[in-house]
Amino acid sequence: MTEHQTQSTEGTELLTFPTEFPIKVMGLTRPDFAERIGSAVRELVPEFDPGTIQSTPSRNGKYTALNVVIIARSKAQLDSLYRMLTSHPLVKVVL
Repeated sequence: MTEHQTQSTEGTELLTFPTEFPIKVMGLTRPDFAERIGSAVRELVPEFDPGTIQSTPSRNGKYTALNVVIIARSKAQLDSLYRMLTSHPLVKVVL
């Protein structure tokens, strides 16, 4: 296994890096939600283009789901990104 691969506990490869990796980020609807999340993602993924974020409001409009697709370089990068997003004050759920 190379340093750019992640294994499951059974030893089978789960991800090979770099890889395109989608993340869904949900939070209360506000005008700057996508912009703020895009800026936060760029702190850990400098080449990320916030203009690629897709935004979907909930049925009643109270929440917004953002589809963020990054090029992940390592498991450590993904772990850091998830920690940062789950602790972000505007974020309710990260999938």
